[in-house]
Amino acid sequence: MVCLGGVYAWSIFVPPLRSEHGLTTAQTQFIFGLTIAVFAIVMIFAGRMEKNRGPRLTAIIGAILFCSGYLLASFSGGRWVFLLGGIGVLSGAGIGFGYLCALATPIKWFPRYKGLITGLSVAGFGGGAILLSFLAKNFLEKGMPVLDIFRLVGITYGIIIFLSALGFSVPQKQDEETSENSLSMTGLFKEKKLWALFLGMFAGTFAGLLITGNLKPIGLAFGVSEGTATIAISFLAIGNAAGRIIWGRLSDILGGKRSIILALSSLSLSALLLLVGARHDAVFIFLSMVIGFGFGANFVLFATEVSHVYGIHKLGIVYPYVFLSFGLAGIIGPLIGGKLFDITKNYQFAIILSAIICAAGALSYFFLMQNNKKPEAK
Repeated sequence: MVCLGGVYAWSIFVPPLRSEHGLTTAQTQFIFGLTIAVFAIVMIFAGRMEKNRGPRLTAIIGAILFCSGYLLASFSGGRWVFLLGGIGVLSGAGIGFGYLCALATPIKWFPRYKGLITGLSVAGFGGGAILLSFLAKNFLEKGMPVLDIFRLVGITYGIIIFLSALGFSVPQKQDEETSENSLSMTGLFKEKKLWALFLGMFAGTFAGLLITGNLKPIGLAFGVSEGTATIAISFLAIGNAAGRIIWGRLSDILGGKRSIILALSSLSLSALLLLVGARHDAVFIFLSMVIGFGFGANFVLFATEVSHVYGIHKLGIVYPYVFLSFGLAGIIGPLIGGKLFDITKNYQFAIILSAIICAAGALSYFFLMQNNKKPEAK
């Protein structure tokens, strides 16, 4: 997860790709956007392979795709189409295969602690950007070309992911369960509880991505110093990683439904607090960490709730469809935030919109989950 989560360090590579190979900002962002989209879509196919062939082979395929993608990019000569195919398509697919297995496998071994185990798994993904940003920054400062860094990432991270995949297995009892109770896709899409999960995760990730994708310019627009706005990004990442673990444990104690409503409500409130607190450096840093804390909740609570509502053995099949909401939010959240700023020349309306959508997500989840009795997790 730490290796796969390096995808969120993409911004560190944008300046050298522009200066060394003449890419436009739009081209670099399209590579990142396609990576996230492929990541979300491929998880659907990875979930079916994990169910039929097991997590080890599925994750090994992810390692090969991830490595191949970065190697292709490293030999691209800076040509955009090869960077797009390597990073956006191949590595994006590799992330989807690996993420699904690293999420679904641990929860099968520790079913009594679904929230905590899921939180620990996705915390690694959340912290991956911090590690790769640190490594890439040092290499770039020493004058290493960006394509050479891609080659180094592809080889070292690919090997680590491959070796990690070799340790994946599921309990024998779980193997037996996967052959029972086949899931009808037609029936699945008619269920209110699936749409409750989808809309809830969309709302939380839309709000989180809108703010996190524009965090530095938001701080600058409210008058904090550039240094403070940059530091706030790191504190948001810390809150994100910590939130994944803590919210996971809270879901084991409070239950998934209460935790999701609480997380979405608190994220909505913390977004609104930016309107009055973002003008003070210390408060802006603190609120950035709180928003990161709420944003991280989405990646543990909804996966945990899927395993509770549908059963642990169906997590790999159902969760990818819920996770598509993150791909959708990733495309439109930061874009809408930027567009609203272009129109209004401030971020107040974007922040208010994120808070409203997050609150609406909490309400929709509450009402759609009514009369949906959840079976006990097996």
